[in-house]
Amino acid sequence: MNDVVVFSGTAHPSLADRICGHLGVRRAAVDIKRFSNDCLQVQLLENCRQQDVYLIQPLVPPTQEHLMELLLMCDAARGASAAQITVVMPHYAYARSDKKDASRISLGGRLVADMLSTAGAHRVLTMALHAPQVHGFFSVPVDHLTAIGVLADHYRGRDLTNTVVVSPDLGNAKTATLFARLLGLPVAAGSKQRVTDDKVVIESIVGDVAGKRAIILDDEIATGGSIVELLERLKDVGCTEASVTCTHGLFAGPAVERLSTHPMISEVVTTDTVPRPDGWPDLQVRSVAGLFAEAISRIHYGRSVSSLFEGVDPTHAPPQPRLPF
Repeated sequence: MNDVVVFSGTAHPSLADRICGHLGVRRAAVDIKRFSNDCLQVQLLENCRQQDVYLIQPLVPPTQEHLMELLLMCDAARGASAAQITVVMPHYAYARSDKKDASRISLGGRLVADMLSTAGAHRVLTMALHAPQVHGFFSVPVDHLTAIGVLADHYRGRDLTNTVVVSPDLGNAKTATLFARLLGLPVAAGSKQRVTDDKVVIESIVGDVAGKRAIILDDEIATGGSIVELLERLKDVGCTEASVTCTHGLFAGPAVERLSTHPMISEVVTTDTVPRPDGWPDLQVRSVAGLFAEAISRIHYGRSVSSLFEGVDPTHAPPQPRLPF
């Protein structure tokens, strides 16, 4: 692995260290400076010439700061004659800006994808994009991982009698259906309309949830407004309690207080694609570092990555990496 170099920005260095631990490599150092005029400068403190370079940086708050760090790392690696630059972006925040749903509105998802390509990225490795069409925003190959196998492992071995998987909206129903198959459970979904960034209206629940426990599956939880609204509708139709699970647990603003104290929620489960919030010791966090390490290994050795994101084995979650080094 002498020709692999892994760097990380300041967004989530602990995840980068876990990925490096699975790979058996050392995380290379990065020097990030801020000048008096508030401009950033990035220096990669490891030789990149003709190396296979991986830049690990989820786009989490402060998102613009971390995005600029990532762009500067790409530019530095390209200027250092890296053979291949792979952006490992576990959470792509701008994936939500994926369509023109108002006049004269920007498409941030496509713009940021163009910026990464211009900065020098040859490939992007990410997880649980908000919508499938975001793939098409990139002019470089994108490997899109899923965490539903890792999340399903959290529930395996439990008594799931009288339990149903619930998607907050119909757009996420396909993923929820696959997740439900992993656990042998039925699936239901909410009919959601977003009013503002932190306010939604769920008009009805499609599926039978009366008298059942729910496992609510979402791709991302920011303020928790959608989950609270969904819980109200589930309560109205006779659901007794809920376990809430998601891939990207941002838990911004009032989310921690909303979810940690809600009487219907028995637990909240997420992954480590983003840093864990402070002050929530009961939050259950499953690591996806092994999945990213396996994907990096396959990319480096020219092996197929498709088995990690083209569906999930109904019996087993995606395997932990068995690397040849």
